[in-house]
Amino acid sequence: MSVHTDEPLTPAGRMFVQPAMEQIINCVLGLDRPVGIETVRSVLSDSLVIKHPRFTSLLVKDNHGRERWKKVELDIDRHIIFLPDAVGNNDDDEAAVNDYVADLTVSCPLSTDKPLWEVHVLPAHKCVVMRLHHSLGDGVSLLSLMLTMCRKVSDGDKMPTIEPPSLSRNDRRESAGERLWKLLKMMLFTWVYMFEFCMRALWVRDKKTVVRGGAGVELWPRKLATARFILDDMKTIKNAVVNTVDVK
Repeated sequence: MSVHTDEPLTPAGRMFVQPAMEQIINCVLGLDRPVGIETVRSVLSDSLVIKHPRFTSLLVKDNHGRERWKKVELDIDRHIIFLPDAVGNNDDDEAAVNDYVADLTVSCPLSTDKPLWEVHVLPAHKCVVMRLHHSLGDGVSLLSLMLTMCRKVSDGDKMPTIEPPSLSRNDRRESAGERLWKLLKMMLFTWVYMFEFCMRALWVRDKKTVVRGGAGVELWPRKLATARFILDDMKTIKNAVVNTVDVK
């Protein structure tokens, strides 16, 4: 296949591969027990991941310097990094994994001689770290793709699904006038927010403070911290926000 027949990157994809951006998503999946490399290889081989064209394509440039996706034969073993021993010197699994991922973000860019994704298996810490370049897709599409590798706890043969939000009891059919008024308000606020964003981007700058980083701050050592939230509390906040929006 010639380079000219390969699939070009989207404008967002081209932005994410620029050296100043280089957006890589590091996702940690906690497990209830350690897994071996054969299990990981089997799950990936049977998943939709390796059937997705972006996950089996190289990032190349044509004669004009434009980035494109070039279809290649996938060697799945090159994408699995198996670390049987504990990483770091921290006895706490959560802190050790956080340090490991923090180091990955500044010291280990994804190699461009293979499709832009990796799976790091840490059996000693009972977790898997998935590294995906943001040019492969947005957050929703990548999350949906990862869910295809998971199964429900209640039924090991079924994939988990993201249920759509249920309709409120206060929902009712809107009249044509109400729909028109809602559309006009949406257009008006969109223009206002776009104008405000452009003005802020062109003239407003962050104030200099003692904690503001200088040139090269993106390469400084990073520290990850984990915050725990109770799921019921998050649902309460979500319902309160939704009800507030409905009232307005």
